[in-house]
Amino acid sequence: MSISKVVVLGLFLGVSLVPGTAVQSSPSATSEPVLLRTMQQELDRAMSSLSKAEPAPYFISYSASDEFNSVIIASNGSIVANINRHERVGSITVRVGGRDLDNTHGENRFNAVVNATLPLDDKPDAIARVLWLNTDRMYKKASQAYLEVKTNTKVHAEEDDSSADFSTEKAQVSIGKPAVPPKFDQKEWEKKIRSFSAIFSRYPEVESAQVILAVDSPTRYFVSSEGSRLITSRPLIRILALASTRAEDGMELARSETFDGASFDNLPSDEVITAKIEKIAQDLKKLKTAPVVEPFTGPALLSGRASAVFFHEVVGHRLEGQRQRGENEGQTFTKKVNQPVLPPFLSVEDDPTLATLGGTELSGNYSFDEEGQKSEKVELIANGVLKQFLMSRMPVKGFLHSNGHGRAQTGMMPVGRQGNLIVRSSKSVPDSELRDKLIEEIKAQKKPYGLYFEDIAGGFTLTLRNMPQAFQIMPLMVWKVYADGRPDELVRGVDIIGTPLAALNRIVLTGQKMDVFNGECGAESGSVPVSAAAPAMLFSEIEVQKMAQGHDRPPVLPPPGFDDPGSASQHNQKPEAR
Repeated sequence: MSISKVVVLGLFLGVSLVPGTAVQSSPSATSEPVLLRTMQQELDRAMSSLSKAEPAPYFISYSASDEFNSVIIASNGSIVANINRHERVGSITVRVGGRDLDNTHGENRFNAVVNATLPLDDKPDAIARVLWLNTDRMYKKASQAYLEVKTNTKVHAEEDDSSADFSTEKAQVSIGKPAVPPKFDQKEWEKKIRSFSAIFSRYPEVESAQVILAVDSPTRYFVSSEGSRLITSRPLIRILALASTRAEDGMELARSETFDGASFDNLPSDEVITAKIEKIAQDLKKLKTAPVVEPFTGPALLSGRASAVFFHEVVGHRLEGQRQRGENEGQTFTKKVNQPVLPPFLSVEDDPTLATLGGTELSGNYSFDEEGQKSEKVELIANGVLKQFLMSRMPVKGFLHSNGHGRAQTGMMPVGRQGNLIVRSSKSVPDSELRDKLIEEIKAQKKPYGLYFEDIAGGFTLTLRNMPQAFQIMPLMVWKVYADGRPDELVRGVDIIGTPLAALNRIVLTGQKMDVFNGECGAESGSVPVSAAAPAMLFSEIEVQKMAQGHDRPPVLPPPGFDDPGSASQHNQKPEAR
């Protein structure tokens, strides 16, 4: 992520907007929500007024996020927070100069948006006044940045990629219905969340745990000077269960599960959630006494869920459009278009238009991106050959248009990001045969064991040029699989490491069942919901290193209710085998 310098503006410009009164709507527009109508009127007024300025803006957009949130948090069978919130945030983008070169060029890109809290009441004058003041603020900021950009282009060496700063796209109009906060029985759900969280209290090995219900009802309004007008919404109900413990050597261990649904009816049953929470607690109980694995290079099998996270981190981020252009980016795949980058039996696509896959809801589904462009299915890699990138409206050489992947957290500048990343294979075997295939590979390499990665928390990848082009993936549940017939052994304390081009071409086979990982992805444009789906994958070689280890010991005292040594001893166990 680039660090933009802060420019202090005084009375820099002679032309400013002046406050106005919201213009009366035409009869045909009165049926539109007040917020959208006021945004459009103030945008039109700003473009008209600032057209007389120098430099004049060639593009302005207003985006507003209108969110109703309800959050219930429970721990140890008790409610610790119950929050209901309504919030409106407006984001204003002003571009001055021209599409070929404007104020967002280079390091200025992430300083090219201004945010403001909007009134919750549908009062046009109050909304218009906030938009007026912050448009003026953004215009002055953009004008200063544009002067700096023009100066820098004269004194700096010519860039490798001289693509324009902003693509020309068709205006989009889609007026959906604003989200209505779902009605649900708060008392009943408090009872459920309490009950779910109380499960962890039965395990003395669990140090801290929470169960969270988050009900999010966002509506996004978007207007631009190009003529785009959008109202989109995507309600999300999420239950998050997370817990942690600490091994005797001080290593921190954590597990979590996320349950997403577009409505309460789409959530899993209470029985399914209870079983998953029980498994989290049991996994931590086993991990607490599991041995630490030593650094290792050898055969490995990744579950479908683990493979999905692996591809999200190792492949997906490197296919984001802006990473092919930045002077500081490593550009791993930039010059490999129409060249093999994966084994020929693997293909990768990103399809945010999909709401479900195999009956599982996908968090990365959306209809329009944060730049107002319609989401598109993008074939990234076909039969191992790289075809294209995830594009926002910032062009790169050879890819001049958006494909609907300009994404951002509310109030941040959009860049190319993943939505629903899906990996498909044409060389697969039934999943029941994968363990035998792993053992065959272990024996062929004369290794004593291989590794099975059951679940992965996430990871990070380095893409900047001044850093190693490497990745680090953080597994949660890892098993040693022995070639001599011994039971599999649960181990802890490893990270998967490597460089992308080498690691990806060591995939030799996949399973047939697709697994889905839903989560949040953080990058330079903030946190966005994403999904990744993939089959289980057999690698001829994966490298692991010891993970960072804490130094704090576990609690000296047993938790309340477990003072009797006999009651605690029943929870102690030897390292897990299966």
